[in-house]
Amino acid sequence: MMEFSPLFSGSILLAVFLGFVFQGIPIGVAFGVSGFLGIAWARGFDVALSMLGTIPYSWASSPMLIPMPLFILMGFLAFHSGISKDLYEAAFKWFGRLPGGLAIATTIANAGFGAICGSAQAAAAAMSPIAYPEMEMRGYSRRLSTGSLAAGGTLSFLIPPSIPFILYGVLAEVSIGKLFVAGILPGLLLCGLFSLSIYVMCKRNPVIGPSGPSYSFGEKLSSLKGVWGMLVLFLVVMGGLYLGAFSPSEAGSIGAFGAFVIGVGTGRLRLQGIVQAARESARIVCFVMTIIVGAQIFNTYLGVSGFDRIFAEWVLSLHVSRYVILAFLIILFILIGMFLDIAAILLLTIPTLAPIMRGLGFDLVWFGVFLVLLQSLGFISPPIGLNAFIVQGVTKVPAEVVFRGSVPFMVCMVLAIVLIIIFPEICLFLPGLMK
Repeated sequence: MMEFSPLFSGSILLAVFLGFVFQGIPIGVAFGVSGFLGIAWARGFDVALSMLGTIPYSWASSPMLIPMPLFILMGFLAFHSGISKDLYEAAFKWFGRLPGGLAIATTIANAGFGAICGSAQAAAAAMSPIAYPEMEMRGYSRRLSTGSLAAGGTLSFLIPPSIPFILYGVLAEVSIGKLFVAGILPGLLLCGLFSLSIYVMCKRNPVIGPSGPSYSFGEKLSSLKGVWGMLVLFLVVMGGLYLGAFSPSEAGSIGAFGAFVIGVGTGRLRLQGIVQAARESARIVCFVMTIIVGAQIFNTYLGVSGFDRIFAEWVLSLHVSRYVILAFLIILFILIGMFLDIAAILLLTIPTLAPIMRGLGFDLVWFGVFLVLLQSLGFISPPIGLNAFIVQGVTKVPAEVVFRGSVPFMVCMVLAIVLIIIFPEICLFLPGLMK
């Protein structure tokens, strides 16, 4: 049998995987089939069959992945309790009178929704049917309306609990609790940049986002009645993680149970909503687990072939600044983020990149936040920005308009990336205080 170098054979297998993806094959299946073929080529068909039997079970039963379905369930239970509408109404009454106030309220409501739901897609789908009709009725620019919805949804990736942080923590062997806490300040920073950009654009051109009505302080306080329960739940979950009172799995259990109790206790979560939340959670968990299992088969090939070890040694032997390598990674991840889901990207790259970044002296908690923020950019970037197409599907606005409306928010994301590179303490300050 002809022998190939690990770097060459790994590159060929990656090309096979991408070929499957571009043919429309589901990402998890593309990962699994490519990895199986690679293992069969490198170690024989019997070894590949053996791996096919052990890898799915070992990862599906991994205790480190327990927080993922629990936090997903927490988010859907909260959604079916009407929290997205409550968040929007509260944010509207507090910030609606500003120039671009409805778009700012949408951004802040998305940040609040991110505190109970770690999915950008769910956030965009939940907020679009609530916020877009209001902005359309008040004469907001379609670009501003749809752009703020698509970009605001990505805040769910940074503000904990975040599903990408759970995956990254498992793959890079980094504390999930520290990753959650590390995402708080960057998430608030990005929310602030989004809101500031909306304010500046609408201050300069009031036609695109006119101010809304003003409300009394009493009315503003009254608007918080619908969100206080979930706010307390978020503080309990994150406070417990921050103080070391419980593990991420326990936090997820408390979060899901708390969302259930609050929803039922307020009379807003009915049996139909519970069933829908369970069904939607199961669908997303199965989708993510398929990608995880397929990616681990693929990564097993990279390990047995020696690709990841040789690639890491090659990168670490380069006589260039670590920031040159970081700049290359930024370009690479922006490009692949336009075509692949964030879960697929993390599963494909982290097993190889984590040792490299550690060897270059980067903190892996910081790198996790950096990477998730960078991949959030792909969710609103053409040609396959997933959040942009979700907003387009809900609002029926042409995708081109949504992508154009997302450009100012993409600039904000780039600025946030630059800031956390220059000031890594934005990510590391709070985790450094954890017990």
